[in-house]
Amino acid sequence: MVLEHNLSLVNKVNRLLRWGHWFTFFNILLALAITASYWLAEPLPQTGLGWSYLLLNWFGHTAFLCFLFFTLTIFPISLLFPSQKHVRGLGAVLATLALVVLIFDAYVYRSLGYHIGNTSWLQTIELMKLQVVTNTRNFILIVIVTSAVLLALQLTISNYCWKKMARLQAITAGRPIWVFFVVCFVLSHVVHIWADAQLKLDVVRQDNVLPLTYPATAKSFLARYQLLDRQQRQSSQLEPLDSLDRLTPVQTSAYCDAEQNIQPLTILITSPLTASQQQWVAQQGLRTLTPHFAPTEPAEALFHLLHGQFTDSDSYNSLLQTPPLWLQQSQQRIGLQQAQSLTDIQLPWLADFDLPSAPIQIIFEHAIQQNWQQYANQSPLIVFELTSQHRQFTLAPAAAWYRWPALRQQQQFSASMHLDILPTILAAAGCQASPSLVGDSLLQPRNIPKIAISQHEIYSFYKDKLVIIREDHSFGVWSAGTLLPLNEPFDMPMLVDALQRLPKASSTPLPND
Repeated sequence: MVLEHNLSLVNKVNRLLRWGHWFTFFNILLALAITASYWLAEPLPQTGLGWSYLLLNWFGHTAFLCFLFFTLTIFPISLLFPSQKHVRGLGAVLATLALVVLIFDAYVYRSLGYHIGNTSWLQTIELMKLQVVTNTRNFILIVIVTSAVLLALQLTISNYCWKKMARLQAITAGRPIWVFFVVCFVLSHVVHIWADAQLKLDVVRQDNVLPLTYPATAKSFLARYQLLDRQQRQSSQLEPLDSLDRLTPVQTSAYCDAEQNIQPLTILITSPLTASQQQWVAQQGLRTLTPHFAPTEPAEALFHLLHGQFTDSDSYNSLLQTPPLWLQQSQQRIGLQQAQSLTDIQLPWLADFDLPSAPIQIIFEHAIQQNWQQYANQSPLIVFELTSQHRQFTLAPAAAWYRWPALRQQQQFSASMHLDILPTILAAAGCQASPSLVGDSLLQPRNIPKIAISQHEIYSFYKDKLVIIREDHSFGVWSAGTLLPLNEPFDMPMLVDALQRLPKASSTPLPND
């Protein structure tokens, strides 16, 4: 009797494990559909090698995640509690929860640029709060419907795999399919080792796309056998960035369309506001534009705004003594006013561009509360501080607000900068800049990382991810929204992509006096 009981128990466990393997296989197919959204959130590869690695990594790593889930949940449950109904039902529930978490992580990655984790849970909670506050009913409805559909699908798959076990076991392609996933997983790491050694950025920039990805790298493999100095390799990678803060700023020309139907736009630039003043502005029916980054030094902030570029800190004051070329070429469309001086920096040419009839107005306003009646009914309207009051970084968050329906339709998860204001103004005026500017129009952001230089520090933004490289080549990865450090590695491909924004050296340089 004991022998029969043991044989019965072994048979139950064996059948549950066979069921678990097929249940996992069908969940791999579901997970592949979900993980495809990660690749859609990023620019696609430009080379055949990049595409090959994408497919290998997509199939191999997705299958690995699902098999890891099976190993940590269904496998031990089947051994400890070999109850057919309970294991099948519990497996369906756990698989549903896992896919819901995967979908949520894909949404977080698409919005913020990084995955959920122990160092990003605060940012994830803020993102959830934003959705709950702005779309409470839709958020709850989507969560309930998605969970219900997935649970029904998991129960159907679970029941099908159990009832059709004999038919599934008879499929001769079962073993080759599992071999295919294993080969994809191994090859993806082999390709990554080679691409990392050859600095093939089309492959390396895919490192953190999928969750829980730890690809094998050439530097870790070679360093293990003392064939490579990691610090020396990192320094050599950073050497091309040393000359960025010595870039010569170039004249920005504006080529404007003949069409004169220009939508009015008001840009209010204020001095740093107190907490009570910020609260008062927020109560005037404006939405918060966050995170918005501005330099902490007034001369640098003015140069970013008026020229849309950056240069070494010793040149700002002299370069501000002449009007920007784009402003001279777009007169009658863009006016520049100074209601009251915000800083000690003198702009002697400012009075020549005080054009009250221009549809687009840039106004330096020191007493925003006292003069608010002039701007209360204006739309579109953007209000922001000239400089940041934070001293954690040289380029840091500044208070900013807007009243602009077209801007409200944009996803405001990505950081904006003072460098984005000039492209926004020129686009609103129907003008094109030459050469192309470093920043983006707030209405038409490009899907590549942003870059800025402030006091010999390099800043790169991608969605909510902020990478800072200091003059001594040390670096940090932060959340742009919360300024909390992220447990992320140095992202060289992100900086390489950001370099595409730099103006061409062939353009006319700005005068130095």
